[in-house]
Amino acid sequence: MAGTSVLQQTNFFSPPADPPQFSELNLRLKEQQCLSLLKRCKNLEDFKQAHAQIVKWGFFWNSFSASNLVAACALSDWGSLDYACSIFQQFHEPGTFEFNTMIRAHVKDMNFQDALVFYYEMLERGVEPDNFTYPALFKACAWLKAKEEGMQIHGHVFKFGFESDLYVQNSLINMYGKCGEIQHSCAVFEQMDEKSVASWSAIIAANASLGMWYKCLMVFGNMSSEGSWRPEESTLVTLLSACTHLGALDLGKCTHGALLRNISELNVIVQTSLIDMYVKCGYLEKGLSLFKKMTKRNQMSYTVMISGLAMQGHGEEALGIYSMMLEEGLDPDDVVYVGVLSSCSHAGLVDEGFNCFDRMKSEHGIEPTAQHYGCMVDLMGKAGMINEALEFIKSMPIKPNDVVWRSLLSACRVHCNLEIGEIAAKHLFESNSQNAGDYVILSNMYARAEKWVEVAKIRTEMARKGFNQVPGFSLVEVGRRIHKFVSQDTSHPRCGSVYEMIHQMEWQLKFEGYSPDTSQVLLDVDEEEKRQRLKGHSQKLAIAFALIHTSKGTPIRIARNLRMCSDCHTYTKLISIIYEREITVRDRNQFHHFKNGTCSCRDYW
Repeated sequence: MAGTSVLQQTNFFSPPADPPQFSELNLRLKEQQCLSLLKRCKNLEDFKQAHAQIVKWGFFWNSFSASNLVAACALSDWGSLDYACSIFQQFHEPGTFEFNTMIRAHVKDMNFQDALVFYYEMLERGVEPDNFTYPALFKACAWLKAKEEGMQIHGHVFKFGFESDLYVQNSLINMYGKCGEIQHSCAVFEQMDEKSVASWSAIIAANASLGMWYKCLMVFGNMSSEGSWRPEESTLVTLLSACTHLGALDLGKCTHGALLRNISELNVIVQTSLIDMYVKCGYLEKGLSLFKKMTKRNQMSYTVMISGLAMQGHGEEALGIYSMMLEEGLDPDDVVYVGVLSSCSHAGLVDEGFNCFDRMKSEHGIEPTAQHYGCMVDLMGKAGMINEALEFIKSMPIKPNDVVWRSLLSACRVHCNLEIGEIAAKHLFESNSQNAGDYVILSNMYARAEKWVEVAKIRTEMARKGFNQVPGFSLVEVGRRIHKFVSQDTSHPRCGSVYEMIHQMEWQLKFEGYSPDTSQVLLDVDEEEKRQRLKGHSQKLAIAFALIHTSKGTPIRIARNLRMCSDCHTYTKLISIIYEREITVRDRNQFHHFKNGTCSCRDYW
């Protein structure tokens, strides 16, 4: 429904100055006919005829008829906001209902600023708002991220006595969440005398909008324990997102079950969310099974499946899904091609990767972005084509960004090409990269080459720039609970038994020839201190906890926020042999499936 500014409207119909005079009975009958005609409108032309009849018979001066008239035009899918504004301007004394209608209509039409203008005009004309006024206003503030206006209107809620209204409170929770003020959302939620399913959904969504996934699960747990609530579909989809980000497979399975119990038929969006959850929680087989069972797939369904297969190192299978997509007549977009090129990289299909890169523009008209170029550099890097990758970067028609140079630097690390690694690092440093990992990689390369003076320079530069490495943490799900471990963690209630297990694990590892890679510790401390710090890496703590609290043979799944260091990689490969466990780790870049002493990444990550 298109609209223009509320200040620029045209009068489509002007009511007569004096309504015609008829008998009361005839007027009532005619009014009912006009209102019936209004209800049957299916398009704007029908509405104009009904409008003309209402004006002709003088019913525009009847507040009930006029209110129905403006509401039908403003809020119907076939309506016109311009036309509705023109009708509204004919009101000599519009009331609360009419102003509410116009506010809702402007929010519906995504004209959020004008919705606020109507509200302030409402106050200026002395028309008192009611509890139906505020939900639409807070929705407008949420979309505009207008925190100050939202807080001001929240004050009006108290002034007019609607602070305990359930619908107003729910809209406040949503507004503050969208504006990034989660503490205000929580304050409103906690002060509610009664809560509805929508209240719980709103506070869960507020946490999700800020990426507070762990809190989402906690709130949902409270919701489940406080009453027999039946969660809304949107809430369950949000929970799926939380499980996806946290790698919480068991909780994701429970959410899947709740969806099946509460929804008769899952739509494409929900099915795609389920696939994404299973794939990103490391249960690729289930995700692929759900994908194959879908009766209708869209572009996003294919994107999720292709990217998931690529991330887990199944490049050829991902290309097979891509072929299915083309056969189904769906056009790929730039996001799909990131997955396709990543698939070629993981599978080592250099020629196929270049063919896909060329077809992206020639057949589908997609201009490559820096992310696509980064995939190509990664493809060549994994194939050991370091010099070719550098020449490819030099020939790029767009300026290479951090993604591109970081891909080259990572390839140089794996293939021990310090010369080109220095070039890549130089470009990253000149771009004012705030990624401490870039400095760490170059420092490790210098250390491997025994260039200790250069190592010292890198460490000094990191200190000068005030780089503090982001604390690493790992999440592991045990007994449908997410346990978080940070590096050198002593805060977990089971940390005593965890470190005892670490000691046992390291004793076993010695017999497998494990030697800690102390080059991963960039602190100026002695070797013993470095070994102690490596022992406390969050991934090792999470593995130890899982070994203690899960039965023999149970797969272990871990999600971590940073790229896995080489010491943890070697460590986990050996643990998978010693304890006969499959261990899946999702780090910032990709999945690592450890089994029988090998990793799916083939030691390239």
